[in-house]
Amino acid sequence: MYAKKTTIINRTGLHARTANEFVKAAKSFSSEITVKKLDERGETVKSGSAKSVVHVVTMILNKGTPVELTAQGPDEREAVENLVSLIEEGFNDL
Repeated sequence: MYAKKTTIINRTGLHARTANEFVKAAKSFSSEITVKKLDERGETVKSGSAKSVVHVVTMILNKGTPVELTAQGPDEREAVENLVSLIEEGFNDL
């Protein structure tokens, strides 16, 4: 298993377009990928499949929300690093 923490930085968070873009990227990997919404202490508030737009949108991942991505499978490191980069680039929506 591979995991990495980051923070949502784009102004709209992961809503509609950005959530779809995130899920599409997650589905391109064979590993099982989970996104966790964290509180200010780093504790998990909610988690769900990064390959489900319903899970991602209902997590309410607004700007400034800390998240942790975890993956398990043959391309776990590549999956997490790719999704973290997507978040840290702000989905071209800064």
